Amino acid sequence: MSKRSGVPNGVEKAAKEVSQQPTPNKQARLLQAQDPGHFSLVRAYHLADFITLMNGFCGVMSIQFSMRYCLGSPQDTGHLWTALAFMPFGLLFDFFDGMVARWRKKSSLMGAELDSLADLISFGVAPSMCAFAAGFRTGLDQLFLTCFVLAGLARLARFNVTTDNVPKDANGKAKYFEGLPIPTSLGIMALTAFWLSKGWIQESIPYGTVMTGTILEFHPVVMLFLAHGCCMVSKTLHVPKI
Repeated sequence: MSKRSGVPNGVEKAAKEVSQQPTPNKQARLLQAQDPGHFSLVRAYHLADFITLMNGFCGVMSIQFSMRYCLGSPQDTGHLWTALAFMPFGLLFDFFDGMVARWRKKSSLMGAELDSLADLISFGVAPSMCAFAAGFRTGLDQLFLTCFVLAGLARLARFNVTTDNVPKDANGKAKYFEGLPIPTSLGIMALTAFWLSKGWIQESIPYGTVMTGTILEFHPVVMLFLAHGCCMVSKTLHVPKI
């Protein structure tokens, strides 16, 4: 029995332990509540999460404009230019969401998952769709582009589960990336934009195809996507963080 409160010591100790437990933040309360009310998922978002969704928005819009180009005339390249233009905006939102999360000191596991999913759309699926629209359409082209997307998926999954194991600097920031970050795929898209400006798409893709007319026909330059995918899943390739 506590002499000060008249409460049994065991009860007092339990109450003290409960009071010392951290209070769950708003997002945790809304996501874990039994009856969180209407639009609880939207209300649980931090500002950085909304910015991450804009990254995903840019990726989806890029995919849709690539599809619009496929449905139209090959000579009308406006939709393909628009598909390419959405990707840098996705990269801008990808940088901005992290800055906002650090500024507001509000981050979450859901935010990290959103970031990876948005990156996969904007820098994995969207570039592969844009490449397909530009003329990489043989069976092996499709297979290599699919491998590129799957490599990005595997790379993001590994990042989510191993990020705590990467050495940190004095500020707690990871010193390097394991494998190429998936947004670096925009380098290939910059090359695609150059080819588009020169009219080197569809039947005019540089270096043409090999094994033409067979089931193994493919464009040699599509190997850029396959090589990039290999670099993304590499564990020995360390890219310093800026």
